[in-house]
Amino acid sequence: MTQVKTQVNPSTVIDARGARFSAAITTAVLATALATSNLWVIVAQAIVFAIGAFRGPQFTPYALIFKNIVKLRLKSAVVTEDVRPPQFAQSVGLLFALAAIAGSITGISGLFVVAVSFALAAAFLNAAFNFCLGCEMYLLLLRARKPQAS
Repeated sequence: MTQVKTQVNPSTVIDARGARFSAAITTAVLATALATSNLWVIVAQAIVFAIGAFRGPQFTPYALIFKNIVKLRLKSAVVTEDVRPPQFAQSVGLLFALAAIAGSITGISGLFVVAVSFALAAAFLNAAFNFCLGCEMYLLLLRARKPQAS
């Protein structure tokens, strides 16, 4: 993953393994939503995305499962990362989930399928390859905002 050097407060870092674990659960949930076209499955995922976007990914139900069950069994070293890029990625996921909900409610099934598929692809990239598309978008936006040194 591309790094941007900034001052990071220790309270604003998360275990990167937890984010990847959450992406794996998100992949399963979004695949279920896509396969069943079930509005309630995508609503549940939208709630998880909203918690991650507004409170932080470390407060989602998936992160709590990781912290209380999975992390206790891991023997590898803790790898931390800044919480801001994953939190931004959760916001992007929330936008796709809201678009899917709008498509389902209005009967525009194509919107539902496309929105869920995009979110599913991003979650799968993170779960399978440790490539957080939303995090990379955040870093690109951060670079675009910073004035270039002459």
